[in-house]
Amino acid sequence: MERPSNLKARAETWSNYKHNNTAKFLIGIAPQGVISFISNGYGSRASDKLITEDCGILNKLVPGDLILADRGFDIQESVGTVSAQIYIPAFTRGKAQHGALDVEKTRRIANSRIHVERVIGLVQQKYQIMSAKVSHDYFQTDADNILSLDKIVHMCCSLTNMCDSVVPFN
Repeated sequence: MERPSNLKARAETWSNYKHNNTAKFLIGIAPQGVISFISNGYGSRASDKLITEDCGILNKLVPGDLILADRGFDIQESVGTVSAQIYIPAFTRGKAQHGALDVEKTRRIANSRIHVERVIGLVQQKYQIMSAKVSHDYFQTDADNILSLDKIVHMCCSLTNMCDSVVPFN
């Protein structure tokens, strides 16, 4: 996004990772490659845990659901409150080498998670606004107090769901 003139907004949206002001969205993708959940936007300073607990995705989970997540996505307790499970690739810190079970589990997770990255990439590729610097105008709210940017992101994800899946079905 463009650099906000408001100092508080600038601090809330600064990303040390991207070296820019950005917004974050939590996206859920079903095994078939369909976007099944998209949160409203948060400043990039918002933690993954805060977004997960605030955005409403936990209300959509049912006992036994399985979530695949990146390392550092510290939401085990939050997901556990709804009796769902979370799989995160095994950590190597403090270990000389992974055991055979950890290697196989991490490989399976990585093979599934690549589809998540492909779907996100497809959204960004199809809709230029998803990877462009957006103007402050998109951070205005409507009568229902919804940001224009949130509407745009939700629409881009909905339109992506109408395209062929990037996940092979064989």
